[in-house]
Amino acid sequence: MQIKPGAVADSVAIAALLTALDYPVTSEFVTESLQRQLTHSDAALLVAVEQDVVIGFISLHFIPQLALPGDFCRISYFCVAPEARGQGVGAALETAASDLAWARGCDRIEVHCHSRREQAHRFYYRQGYGESPKYLVKLAQPNAVGVGPSWGSQ
Repeated sequence: MQIKPGAVADSVAIAALLTALDYPVTSEFVTESLQRQLTHSDAALLVAVEQDVVIGFISLHFIPQLALPGDFCRISYFCVAPEARGQGVGAALETAASDLAWARGCDRIEVHCHSRREQAHRFYYRQGYGESPKYLVKLAQPNAVGVGPSWGSQ
C-alpha cells in the first residue's frame, strides 16, 4: 500500500467511497470539488493506493488560530473501502495526515464524526483522539429550488 497526494483522476474512486458512507455524490460533483480543494493552499488530500486502486482517502483543511500559537487541522472526510477496513489502511492515512499537520505547524487535529458512526469512533479513540466540548452547527437556508444541506437532519 502507498499513501500519496490525491488527484482529480481519483474522483471516480473517491465518489464510490463517499457513496459507501451514504453521501449522495456523483463523480462529476467530486471532480469539481477536488479541483477546488487541490488548488487551495490550506487544504490537502491523501489517498491510499494498492495495486493502482484507491482504497481510502483523507481530506484535510489547515486553519490558522488568532489567539493561540499553532494552527489546527480539520479532517473533513475520511473513508476506507469496506473490504480494506481492519488492515491498517485507516491508521496509515491518519498517521500521514498527522505528520503533514505537525509539519505545517498545527498543534491539534479535529474531526467531526456523526454519532451513528460508532465503528469510526472506536477507530479515532485507538488513534489517540478524545472528545471535545460541544460542536455547534448553523445550516444555510435552502435556496429557491429547495436545494440545501440535508445532513443536519440525520
